Amino acid sequence: MNERRTFVDPSHPLSIRRQCELLSVSRSTVYYKGLGESRENLRLMAAMDRLFTDDPTLGVLGMQDELADIGMRYNIKRIRRLLRKMGVEPIYPKRNLSRLGHAKYVHPYLLRHLEIRRPNQVWAVDITYIPMKRGFMYLTAIIDLYSRFIVGWQLSNSLEKENQTTLLQQTIATYGRPEIINSDQGAQYTCAHWVETLKELGIGISMDGKGRATDNAIIERWFRTLKLLPEPR
Repeated sequence: MNERRTFVDPSHPLSIRRQCELLSVSRSTVYYKGLGESRENLRLMAAMDRLFTDDPTLGVLGMQDELADIGMRYNIKRIRRLLRKMGVEPIYPKRNLSRLGHAKYVHPYLLRHLEIRRPNQVWAVDITYIPMKRGFMYLTAIIDLYSRFIVGWQLSNSLEKENQTTLLQQTIATYGRPEIINSDQGAQYTCAHWVETLKELGIGISMDGKGRATDNAIIERWFRTLKLLPEPR
């Protein structure tokens, strides 16, 4: 493993993630063992994640403006590179979800006039980026929209679609099956693997409108609260 890791080249046209996949190397290990960002860049990535959580429609220029407003002035090239490395694009709904393999799996938003009266009536699921001392991880959380209780969560160094269904099945084994699950239109949820799993389980599928992070506001608010907690000493 250590020898294979030395072949990962950050300057290569292939992304670090793809190189890791081809070499069967853990991406988080690579970031930790030499491809990690500077402390300043990790601080910048954490700030950008907070801004994306508040407004996931921000583009690179908008992000630069928001950073400047809080006294963090960086050039566009640096911001764009770090956003790509963070992988924030798959986390939130894209402006154009009609690309092949996604549009046919998009489902309507079912919660607009729904009165939620009991546990397991509606769950919401979402993904966010969690900065670490060296690198980052992806946190998936499932929240019961009646009790506001986190019924399931998982940390991972990748956005593989199988991670989502594994977490869902583990959560159902513990708390039972929900009637509806709401998600955004991210790639992990507008794919055959996710949609077919929910159909097989008899779970209603609800998805936020394009670019409407407010449709899943409760879990977004929980993510913001989590990230505001002080770090352990």
